[in-house]
Amino acid sequence: MHARELVELAGVASAYGPLLIESDRRIPCDCVTEYWASSRVRLDRWARTLAPVADLDGGSERRRQARWRVTQGAIEEIFAGEVLARVWAAVLSAYDRRRGEDEVAPAARSVLQGHIEAGHRALSVLTAGSGFDGAAVGLNKLRHRAEHWTNFLIGNLAVTCDVTEFAANPERASDFADDLRLGRPRSHGQVAWPLAMASLRRAFAGLLGVASPNADLNSRIAASVLGCFPSGLLDELGVVNSLRIDRVIDAADQAQGMIDELMAAVG
Repeated sequence: MHARELVELAGVASAYGPLLIESDRRIPCDCVTEYWASSRVRLDRWARTLAPVADLDGGSERRRQARWRVTQGAIEEIFAGEVLARVWAAVLSAYDRRRGEDEVAPAARSVLQGHIEAGHRALSVLTAGSGFDGAAVGLNKLRHRAEHWTNFLIGNLAVTCDVTEFAANPERASDFADDLRLGRPRSHGQVAWPLAMASLRRAFAGLLGVASPNADLNSRIAASVLGCFPSGLLDELGVVNSLRIDRVIDAADQAQGMIDELMAAVG
């Protein structure tokens, strides 16, 4: 799964998260565990990718170009993926808060903290140069675009839940929430879905490469998020087909490899 689809999934979580927060549904523990485990392995992969940045200036030109492409792909994934990490942490925190619990939010907050730290490392790579002069402008534009949409999507949730703390800029998210309260429709209808997704896709068009380095883990993360929603809800809304992620079910066949990698990472 491409990182841009995770951005679209963040839109889903923002639009329909309140239905989950306000429902009587108990979020499956295995979905939360899967979200944390897959995200943990992805964080570890990013750390290994960004660690040898000092080596980018050495070796043959062909080797340097290959390393730059891999590192750039990881940075794109980090910046784009933070949108979902922030939105999902906001949804699960509001879900727990409504019930007076602290059961599912800690995992999402842990993932978000790791994601923020990965973002800081990615920025360090860009500011250090190491061959990214030509790509730095585009990557920085992606970062700002991701922050803007994060503030908007968190602002949408903040209309009904106090979650602005999870925004890239809480004050801006509050402004969005105030604006949305003035013109917010009374229901989460299907009519708004194509418009919202079209805007998200246009916003990130051309800012992400043709492939994501951790497509396998992105699929598992998406499946874990979708699994938290009531069965059939997102399918009825056309979300799964719109995101083209019905194929995430096939990712279950790769579970053992992912678990082995996690054990190696934390062992």
